[in-house]
This record gives sequence, C-alpha cells and structure tokens, in this order.
Amino acid sequence: MQNSKSKLAALTIGAIGVVYGDIGTSVLYAVKEVFGGGHVPFTPQNVYGVLSIFFWTLTVIVSLKYVVLVLRADNNGEGGLIAMLALASQAVKDKPQLRKVLLGIGIFGTSLFYGDGVITPAISVLSAVEGLEVVSHRFAEWVIPLTLVVLLCLFAVQKRGTGGIGKFFGPITLVWFATISVLGVSQIIDHPEILKAISPYYALQFMWQQPGTSFIILGAVVLCVTGAEALYADLGHFGKKPIRLAWFTVVMPALTLNYFGQGALLLARPEAVKNPFYMMAPEWALLPLVVLATMATVIASQALITGAFSVTKQVVQLGYLPRLNVQHTSVQDTGQIYVPAVNWGLFVAIVIAVVMFRSSSNLAAAYGIAVTLDMLITTTLTFFVLRYGWKYPLWLCATATGVFFVIDLAFFSSNLLKLVQGGWFPLLIGGCIFTLMMTWKKGRTILTEKMRSESFDLRSFLESVFVSPPTRVLGTAVFLTPEPGTVPNAMLHNLKHNKVLHEHNLFVTLRNHEVPWIGLDRRVEIESLGHDCWQVTLHYGFKNDIDIPRALEQLRGHGCDLEPMTTSYFLSRDVVVPTIGHGMARWREKLFAQMHHNASAAADFLNLPSNSVVELGSKVEI
Repeated sequence: MQNSKSKLAALTIGAIGVVYGDIGTSVLYAVKEVFGGGHVPFTPQNVYGVLSIFFWTLTVIVSLKYVVLVLRADNNGEGGLIAMLALASQAVKDKPQLRKVLLGIGIFGTSLFYGDGVITPAISVLSAVEGLEVVSHRFAEWVIPLTLVVLLCLFAVQKRGTGGIGKFFGPITLVWFATISVLGVSQIIDHPEILKAISPYYALQFMWQQPGTSFIILGAVVLCVTGAEALYADLGHFGKKPIRLAWFTVVMPALTLNYFGQGALLLARPEAVKNPFYMMAPEWALLPLVVLATMATVIASQALITGAFSVTKQVVQLGYLPRLNVQHTSVQDTGQIYVPAVNWGLFVAIVIAVVMFRSSSNLAAAYGIAVTLDMLITTTLTFFVLRYGWKYPLWLCATATGVFFVIDLAFFSSNLLKLVQGGWFPLLIGGCIFTLMMTWKKGRTILTEKMRSESFDLRSFLESVFVSPPTRVLGTAVFLTPEPGTVPNAMLHNLKHNKVLHEHNLFVTLRNHEVPWIGLDRRVEIESLGHDCWQVTLHYGFKNDIDIPRALEQLRGHGCDLEPMTTSYFLSRDVVVPTIGHGMARWREKLFAQMHHNASAAADFLNLPSNSVVELGSKVEI
C-alpha cells in the first residue's frame, strides 16, 4: 500500500514536470497579451470580466474537456492525436469513405502539431528572457541573442537523452508552481475583492456588454490553455490518475492564484500592464525569477520536443513519412529517442520564428490557430469514438462533444483574425508537413500497386524453382517483402546473379497496425511453403520498436532456428523514377522520389545486424 502511494506521488511529480510545463509558463504572457492588445478598455469591471473568462476557460477546456472527457479515450493506455485517430478509424472501419476522411483530418492535425512545436518554445523562452527588460532597459538588446543561446543549448543536448536531467523536471516545475502561487497570493492579499471574478457572472456580463471585444480577445485568452493537448498526449507515460491529481491539486490552483494576483496588481497599478507577471515580484527577486522562468520554459519546451520525436516515430510506422534515423538514448526506457532530422529541423524553424517576430507579443499573434484547430480535431474525433466505438446514444455524444465543439470553434474563429499578423506561420509549417505526409502515403500506395502488378505468386514460383533446384548453400536467407505471397525482387536478383538458394528461406512481411502496442505473444504468424521455406508476418503497433532478429527468435521450434552467424538478410533497394502518366502530379512524384532516396537505411530501421545484410537494387517507374 505504502509502495503504491509513493509510486503515485512520483508519477504525479513527474506529470507536473512533463505534462504541465507548457501550460504552467503561460502565466508569463497570457494576461499581458489580452490587455496589451489595446482592445479592452482598462477599467476595474473589465479586469474582473477578463479574469473570469480566464478561470472558466481553464475550467471548461482543461478540467472538463481534457481531464474529465478526453482522458477516458485511451488506446490501450496510450493518448495523443495519433492514438485518438487510431481509435476513431477503428470505430468506423466498416465505413471506408468516412474512415478515409477521418484519417485525412487526423493526419492534418498531427501536421499542425509541428507548427505548434515551433511557436511554443519560441514564445515561452523569449517571454521568460524578456523579464530582463523589467530588471533594466539596458538588457533589451540582449534578449534575442540570449534566447537563441538558450534554445541552441536545449537542442544540442537532445542527443544525450533526457534521462539524466529528466529527474529534475518535476521538482523544478513544482518550485515554479509554488513560486507563481506565492506571487499571486502576495497581490491578492492587498486586493482580496479580485476573487469575486471566480463567479461566472463577471465573464457572462463582459461578453454580454462587449460581444465584439469578447470575440477578439479569445485569440489571446487561448494562450492560457497552451499545452492542454499535452495532457492527453502524455497519458501513456503517467496514466490518468497522476495527471488528474496533478491538475486539481497543484496546477490549476497555482494558475488561478497567479492570474488573479496579476489582476489584483492591475487594479492597484494599471501601468503594470506592460509585463504584469514580472512586476508582481519585488525588485530583489526579479533576477532569480527570470532564471527560474527560463528553466521552467526550457522544461516546457523539452516536453514538446520529446513529443515531436515520439509523434514522428509513430507517423513513420503508420506509413506517412519515410524511414528516419531514430536513436535510442536510454537502455532502460525504449520511449526515450532522438531523431536528428526532427531536432535540427525544429531548431532552424524556431530560430527563424524568434528572429522574424522578435518579441513574445508578436509571436502571440502567430500562436493559437494551430492549437485551436487541433482542439477542434480532437473534439471531432472524440465524437466518432463515443458514437461508433463505445456505442453511446447519438443525443449523448452530440451533447457531450457539441458544447466543446462550439467553444473550440469560437476560439478558432477568433484566432483567424490573427492570420495576417502571424497566424500563417504555423499553418504554413503544418501545411508543408501535411503535403510531405500525404505525398509519401500516396507514393507508397502507387509503388506497392506497381510492384504487385509486376510480381509473381510466391507458391507457384517456388514450385517451378524446385522442379530443377539450384545449388543450396548452408544457412538461412531472410527476404523482406512488402506483400505476403509475392516473390521479392531481392530473391530474383539473388537467383539470377548468384545462382544459389539457401538451405532455409524466410519471406518476411511487416504489418504496422493502428494500435499503440502489440505484444510478443501476437508478434509472429508463420506459414510453411514447403522445401524449407516459410512465409512469416510480423505485427507491430505504432509505438513498438521494430526489431526483426528479435522477433524471428520466436520461430525456434518451428523447424527454422536462426543462427546469427549463418543468417543473411536480403533487402530490395528500389530507385524510384518519376514518369509522365497516371499517379500523382509530376512535382509530387519528384518529391516522393527524393524522399524515397533520402530515407534512412532499412537495415538500421529494422534493427538488422549490418554485417549480415545484402542489398540488391532495382529501378521502379511510377
């Protein structure tokens, strides 16, 4: 009992560090952007109204939508947009057209995640370092260079993994939440009447009296729920209970106290609107607060970078991106990975964002569209999971998700007003990633159909080969083939050039499924083809690590024991040649061919021993 309590406490502290780092640092800029935009006349009544909107946004979107409803939609214990997409597509698998539409929507939402992944670290770290301007105006010119140095250090250490520093994330973030609580309380004590804004009356009154202004400021209010999607995405790492416990006992109380503290400060000193968070602190605490805020924003950014690595790996295994170099940074935790292409791609995009927008206020204009669109997509997919997956009545599903859909739509519509000022930036990034994903998926489909149309039936081919069999050599040949029952090109080339056949032959096909995990007990299917040949199908979930030699160890006792020293892996290395005709547009075919050419080595991706791999190439026209 004591053990389970200590484990829950450890997971809760871990969740505070990883899950809530992003939403926890939104206090740095959210209130400042609402009042700093000049849309809200500065009156005590408006301060009450805005703070009430903040409180009820946190309550409705985070507490009710994500913590209560969406966390229930776990896919074998996993969360996130990919897991939700898999649940929704499985729920409507008997409706192919609807399933195709939902897959497109879900993949577009996943693409937008990368746009969010650029804006969030940029705005978080920049807003923390901007505290130096409050310390002294002389530091103003150092804000952008220091921000870039902090970001460079953050991305440079990614290849070492987060295992070493990860254990400090929870405690540091806990100190951060304690600090922002104390800052808030210190101001509320002077103006306790600010707590009246907890009543929804003030939010409703503000929206009733100023509907136009209310709609406009929703684009800034949404900043207070940055990172809400992380709640669901990190479900598999921590579980529902620690995430819920952390939110209701630590995070939401701390955020509420700090936002209301900023409101109390604004009632007393309206001029503090230029940076209410830092101006809550006494002068002697400013520098330590800047350091702590920078550490908190780095931790928040780290969680998002780690999420980008995980999402990329999942998307690759679902077949929407080419193989990428994925490095494991921990022996104990297989979930800790490093993807160099994603790491440095994100860094370059973030540097461009910081240099181009130059302040957290300008970046706030770019923030929101991608996030609110992702929120809309999550709500939409949740409806299909509730209705078709869990079979709840239509009226209940429509009510449960309809309210959140209307709220998400209002936030998204408000953020569209920021499209010209900077909202185009994350949409451009998301659109580029979406184009790459759909081009790769379509290209792989065309390539598979082309190869299937030109392939031979495996059983018939083997029967013809063994009428007058070639010389058989000792050992086992493992041929990787995209389609079971077809002759792999590598085998044809091997027979043509080497004129030999191994003593044992395995024809192995990988099947990636729309579930996070497939256990070792369901990993392997084997079918004898005679003549010491077998058709083997290996099943993987989108979060499993692919390791073909390890999976094939399970074949012991089926007559084909693999000995590492006498096993060779034959791969077909196809060169894609774009041609005029059917398929995709010419530019997309060229893009696909380039992506295919630059994909990381199949041997590394499949975890094959490099000294046992034989690659045989061929050209394929699409």
